[in-house]
Amino acid sequence: MFETTDELLQHIQLGEDSSLELKNLTYKGDRVASPHRNSMADELAAMANSGNGVFVLGVDDTSRSIIGIPKEKLDLVETWIREICNDLITPQLFCRIRKIPVVTESDVHPVILRIDVPKSLYVHQSPNGYFHRIGSSKRQMAPDVLARLFQQRSQARIIRFDEQAVMTALPNSLEKTLWQKFKTPLSPNDDDEFLLKLKLLTQDEDGKVCPSVSGVLMATQQPEQFITNAFIQAVCYRGKERNAAYQTDARDICGPLDIQISEAVNFVAKNMKNAALKDFGRQDIPQYSMQAILEAMVNAVAHRDYSVQGSKIRLHMFSERIELFSPGAIPNTMTIDTLPLRQAARNELLTSLLARCPLPFEDFPSERKYLMDKRGEGVPIILSASEELSGRRPEYQLLDDAELMLTIFAATPSHEEIF
Repeated sequence: MFETTDELLQHIQLGEDSSLELKNLTYKGDRVASPHRNSMADELAAMANSGNGVFVLGVDDTSRSIIGIPKEKLDLVETWIREICNDLITPQLFCRIRKIPVVTESDVHPVILRIDVPKSLYVHQSPNGYFHRIGSSKRQMAPDVLARLFQQRSQARIIRFDEQAVMTALPNSLEKTLWQKFKTPLSPNDDDEFLLKLKLLTQDEDGKVCPSVSGVLMATQQPEQFITNAFIQAVCYRGKERNAAYQTDARDICGPLDIQISEAVNFVAKNMKNAALKDFGRQDIPQYSMQAILEAMVNAVAHRDYSVQGSKIRLHMFSERIELFSPGAIPNTMTIDTLPLRQAARNELLTSLLARCPLPFEDFPSERKYLMDKRGEGVPIILSASEELSGRRPEYQLLDDAELMLTIFAATPSHEEIF
């Protein structure tokens, strides 16, 4: 849609319609004064609930004249849009934002902001309800219209979220050094053909190609630039309480998901204590089974709900336990009780990619060669290996039907052991 700037400018002169919205902004100090954030969120959600469309900021919608956005305000406006898409629209809306310089008849070079809104796989709610677009204006959806749209989009989500397009990323955002490991002798020689076949790139109904959610998560150095909170917050506390005054180590673990997993496992290994048997020379006994820690981190990263972007994976270590929080409810019809017995993947593409990532640890206490085995053995290993070491069975809890919490208890040294 509007492949060139000239095409866009020609369409601007025709005025708003179902696929084009024009907005001029006003400012008050270091913030956007109008339009109001909630109103802008309603407009964006309405477009996404209807079909592909383009917003152009810096254009008067009445006169259709190019006003532009002051250059010193460009970053401010881009942040304003991103925060609206992330914080005020549920689920979060992926948009591509571009700064476009325009040459006018007076030889002035104002800059406009183009926002490409994709047709979403979801029905988006904004601050004032559920809206769709009719012609050049938004309308609140009647209950029957909303029900039909939910039904249509739920059927469309046969394409899973991890295969959905990330419109804010460009195809060249994917780095060859990161996706090369997925190639086999049978893979296509052409890079784009290979990435499309593997679904790291995706093509929309207009023929536009951009990275998928899985492509961003597995083949970019900083996934969190495109998908909010796509990292692990790791914190180690000296005692039993979550208190910043007692932090001994803390970092945000970023990067491709396979790197996040290995760095999170290393964070635990670095900060846990080891006991030593006195009677038979020195025999180290760790606080935690590293095999269980690996399985827990793989499950948290592979099965979290990446459409819930107000939360991040949190890895919190205490003196006698680890708490691991993963955003999202349990997938499908599984329950806490059936976690060790059943197998279900929220992110099929992600799990298949992680199953092709080599295990990055030397001398690891496991015969497996890849990060994920996809045999459904992860939770049983977490439970059995941890209980064998500590004498206490790990506990799963579902918090507000929105976050899965795993508690793994540390091994407590006996009188024959010292730390």
